[in-house]
Amino acid sequence: MPGPDAPALDIRGLHKSFGAEPVLKGIDLSLAKSEMVFVLGPSGSGKSTMLRCCNRLEEPDRGEIRVEGDPVTGPRVDLNLMRQRSGIVFQAFNLYPHLTAAANVMLALRHVQKKPRAEAQKLAHDALDRVGLGEKTHQYPAQLSGGQQQRVAIARALALRPRVMLFDEPTSALDPELVGEVLGVMRDVKGQGMTMLVVSHEMKFAREAADRVVFMDGGNIVEEGPPEQIFTRPDHPRTQAFLARVRG
Repeated sequence: MPGPDAPALDIRGLHKSFGAEPVLKGIDLSLAKSEMVFVLGPSGSGKSTMLRCCNRLEEPDRGEIRVEGDPVTGPRVDLNLMRQRSGIVFQAFNLYPHLTAAANVMLALRHVQKKPRAEAQKLAHDALDRVGLGEKTHQYPAQLSGGQQQRVAIARALALRPRVMLFDEPTSALDPELVGEVLGVMRDVKGQGMTMLVVSHEMKFAREAADRVVFMDGGNIVEEGPPEQIFTRPDHPRTQAFLARVRG
């Protein structure tokens, strides 16, 4: 049995190649319960691939991933059960246009968790309340702004009561004026104790909200540390060069 002190998310020796091209070259990363870790790095550094391996949307070549001590990788893992424990939010909202906000959130509750309709409705409404959309339950995606659609996507993941939330560029598809509302929800979710692994270029938010910042390049973790250290006193030349470029 996993001990009570097991990391919320533990990645060990993670390797992944696409064809002959290695994308992840032995990633080791551990998140404590309720920790928010931001992953920064240039395009092609392996950030999103690492995140997708944590949910088995990409199959690792080698290595081990655990959520609260329970295996994510391995041939006997129940993928449906595992994915309920590690929710993922993408840059594309992936909502069904013919379903209301509440129905989108209810879908996995009904079909994966097999909840009765009344219970699924209550959980969906609670999750939408949690992201500030309690009054939008009967609206369709086309009636919602991009920021609201992304908040529905976050509610859909939260409704399954995951232990870890994975965010893959959750604001990159949004108009700039809508980014803040999604980041606000992420801050609230963190404040409620959720463990979060976030791939994003939202530097200001990372500096203010993250417990730790990880910089990846070339399929490796090059440097990690508290936000203030990474943003003001990075040790590694590659981190220094990346931050200098993105700051303009």
